[in-house]
Amino acid sequence: MQEQRAPPESHPKNCPYAASVSRTPSSSKGPRPAQGARLLALRKAAGLTQIELASALGVSNANIAFWEWSQKPPRSDVLPAMARALRVRVEDILGNEADALKRAPPGGKLQRTFEKVRALPRRHQELVVRFVDTLVEQQKKAS
Repeated sequence: MQEQRAPPESHPKNCPYAASVSRTPSSSKGPRPAQGARLLALRKAAGLTQIELASALGVSNANIAFWEWSQKPPRSDVLPAMARALRVRVEDILGNEADALKRAPPGGKLQRTFEKVRALPRRHQELVVRFVDTLVEQQKKAS
C-alpha cells in the first residue's frame, strides 16, 4: 500500500512573504550608508512607511528600500515630490545636515488626519476641535 502524503502547505493569499523570507534586514548587507540612513530617518520622522512614501511618489516600494540601503540619492525627478512628502527641503535629503530632523514637523497618522480636517467646512472643523479639546481635558483630569 502506498503512503498517503498531505498536500504541500500553501501560504495564505494575504501574506506577501514566503516563510523562508526574513522580515528583518540581513546583517550581511553591512552598515547602512549615510545617505540611506538619512533618508530612513527622514521617512520615519514624517511617520511614513516605505509603501506610503512610494505611493506618494508614484514609485515602487523596492525603490524606497534601495535608496534607504544605498549611498546613491534618489533620482532628480523624484526629489521635489519626496521633499514635499517628507515635509523637508531637497537639501535636507541630499545634505549632511544632522539638524534636518529637528526642522521636520511632526508627522504620522495624526498629522495626516488634521490635514484632512482642514479641508472640511468651518463648522465641522469647530466640532472636531471641540471634541479633541474635550478629550484632552478628560485625559488631564484622569492623570
